[in-house]
Parts: sequence; C-alpha cells; structure tokens
Amino acid sequence: MNLNKIDSFYFIGIGGIGMSSIARYFHLMGKTVSGHDKNETFLTKKLEKEGISINYHDNTEILPEWVLSKQCLIVYTPAIPTKDHKQWTYLKKYGKNIKKRSQVLSLIIENNICIAIGGAHGKTTTCTLLGHILYSVGMNVTAFLGGISENYQSNLILNNVLNEKKIFLVEADEFDHSFLYLSPNIACITSFDQDHIDTYPNEKFLKKAYVTFLDKIKKPYKKIFLCKEESFRFDNAIYYSVIKKESYYSNHLCIKENKWYFDFHTPKETWKSLLLPIPGQHNLKNVTAALSISDYLKIPKEKIRQALLLFKGIKRRYSIHYQSSKKIYIDDYAHHPTEINALIKTVRKCFPNKKILGIFQPHLFSRTKFFEKSFAKSLEHLDILILLDIYPARELPINGINSNRLLEKIRMNNKEISTLSKVLEKIEKKYFDIILTMGAGNIDTLILPIKKWLYKRYE
Repeated sequence: MNLNKIDSFYFIGIGGIGMSSIARYFHLMGKTVSGHDKNETFLTKKLEKEGISINYHDNTEILPEWVLSKQCLIVYTPAIPTKDHKQWTYLKKYGKNIKKRSQVLSLIIENNICIAIGGAHGKTTTCTLLGHILYSVGMNVTAFLGGISENYQSNLILNNVLNEKKIFLVEADEFDHSFLYLSPNIACITSFDQDHIDTYPNEKFLKKAYVTFLDKIKKPYKKIFLCKEESFRFDNAIYYSVIKKESYYSNHLCIKENKWYFDFHTPKETWKSLLLPIPGQHNLKNVTAALSISDYLKIPKEKIRQALLLFKGIKRRYSIHYQSSKKIYIDDYAHHPTEINALIKTVRKCFPNKKILGIFQPHLFSRTKFFEKSFAKSLEHLDILILLDIYPARELPINGINSNRLLEKIRMNNKEISTLSKVLEKIEKKYFDIILTMGAGNIDTLILPIKKWLYKRYE
C-alpha cells in the first residue's frame, strides 16, 4: 500500500499510546485524521486540542462520511475488544482499507532507516532518551514512543531537517507479534522476560518470536544491541552491560547529593562521571543502551553528554509529583513483578529509612494469574499496601482470579483491598513517608487527587 495515496485515516482505539502517536504523525503530515475511543482521557483531550476529531459512542451513525472511501485507511489495535464493537464490525464489513497499527507502522518506515527498541522492560525509556539525543543533535528523526516525553510533552518526536537522511525510531512491541512486521536496520533488545502471557504461553514461544524478529534486521547497518544480563546468545550481536566488561558497559554508579553518576565505556574510551537522568540500576541499563547506539552512530560524546543533562524523563516513569520535608509522592507505570522490584529498590536507595505506602492496580487477568506468586513477593517489599481491583483492559474475567486471591498470598500485615474511588479515604488514615502508585490501567486518574490532597494538607 502506498500511504501517499491515502487522504484520511480513521483510528479505532485512538487513545492508546501506540495508536495516538501514529495519529499525530499523519495529522502533522496534513492528512485528515479522526477516531473512536471508549473513554475520554488526558491523551484524547490533547489530540482533540491538536485538531483531531474523536467520538466516544460506539455507533455507526456518527462515523465520518469519508470513512468507507478508497482513500481512507482504517487503523485498529488488537487491544480493543472486537467481538461486540459495533463500529469495528461495520468497518470490517464495508471498509476498503483496514490494517493493524503494527502494519501501518511498518508501512511508514518502509524504505527508510529504522532503529527499533524492543524488550519486556525498559524499551520506552531507552527509545525516548535515544530520540531525545538524536533530536538534540539535529538529526532528521521521527520517533514513535510508548510514553509521553517530558521534554516534548508528546509520544511523537518529529524533526524535519532538509537534505538529511530520515531516521525512524520505533518501539518493537512483542504483544500480538506486532514487532514481526518490522524490518529495522538497527535493533536493540533491552530485556528478555515473559510479560504478554496471552501471546506467549511459555518462554519457548517468546524466544522464537525474538529470534524471528532479529533475523529480519537488514542492511545498511544490520546491527543488533543486546543487554548481556537480560538476553540470550545471538551471533554477531553487540553486547552492552552494567556488570561485565563488554563492547559497551557502564559502571561506578554512585550517588552524590541525591544525584546519580556513572562512567560509560565505549570500545575506544571512557566517558567519566555522566549524570543518570532517571535513578535506579535498571535505568542505568536503559541509558547504557541509548548511549551505545548513539556512539555507534558517531554522535560526538560532548553532544550526547549535553543531551543527557537536558533529558527530563517520561511521564509515569519514576515521576515525582510531590516532595517536601514531610511527604513524597511518586507515580510509575510498573505493572510487572520485575518492574515493581526495581522501582521499590530504587526508592529505598534514594530515600532510605522511609515508610512506603504502595497503591497497586494489577493489569490483565492473565498476567495476574501467571505472575501471582511473583507479584506477591514483589509487593511484600512495601511497608503498607492498598491493592486495587484488576484492570481488565482487553480481557474478560478469569474464574477465580481476583485481587482478593492475590492479597491472600501477600505476606504482610498492613494490607487491604480498595476500589479506585475509596483510595483517598484510606490514604488519609495511614502513617507513611512515601506514596507509590503503580500500574498500567486507569490508576493514573489518582495522580491529580493525591497531589491536591498532599498540597492541601502539607503545603
């Protein structure tokens, strides 16, 4: 399909983080863009302010008249529940051009240089930092991000530079085998870990998918970057590490006046005392990946160092919303036991001897079932736990899998279940130093109420 011949785009599930970045891209390219989503959110409101029309009612009468034309491409995400979706059923039957988000992304990057960042954990941080570096040094980069960059207040970084070869930077999402549509020139796998149980029931299927993806890397470049601590052996890969001396590695991580510093080693030299923009050993891996690719692309080290200093992070990735001498509030997207462990460990390192109240919203019944024991162990590192109901997203309930069952397996005294609407009432009765909100569902709707309560009570 030639996207240049498409005049308009209709997105089903336009409020998704991956869908909205592509919608923004086509809108900025001067195309007509519209879409549907189930709920109005902060992200959909921003899209509407940017000039993209969105409807929130699942009926066919409100569809744009141009949606069934040959010049319209209908884009959908497999995350939507398609079985009882009226618009999807209608458009699938009568639409002329229909493609998955991942297929559309592959069409956008076709015949261009592409860098793809994959992995169960860390791909959004790595991709956003690398996109920021490439943008900061003036490269002609278009980056589709899995989070909202604090620097650009968007999940799309776009820098049109005349007479410069265009580089596309994308996240290689393993869910629904989406990344198998991509054939990038440079690929990076930040971590190899099970997450999407509905797509990969065991590690054998997951590894097979990753190997298939890596076999698709093409010239020019044809380079693969793998994290030594969290990957498998692959021929001709470039390894990076935060433990061992590899082609690229970081070490000497230290904290000075609550700021984190480290040394970064390339095959030729050592870059001393770099500032780690987001704290944590796990983020050191992500930063090391971004720096390794930047050095490979021959970006001068002083420009990389400057970009690192100016990097503000990503929304919902260790986002500090309130900090005073009395209380601290941090929000994070952590929705996997590995991510929860890394987050709590980092908070303990940054703020020793503080009492942590964690509010966690499990995401997906299948993930909660598969990682039940691991979730229980990771959440036991908190001092106080408020556990929310499971956020179903695209899934139907699984018999017997619920937050009450998970709570029973968590070995700690100060724990309880709550609905989203009752959380503030419960917080007010707790003694704590730090609040952590964690999860990938709609727990982010708590951020503003908690901030307001903290400012009102503690100034």
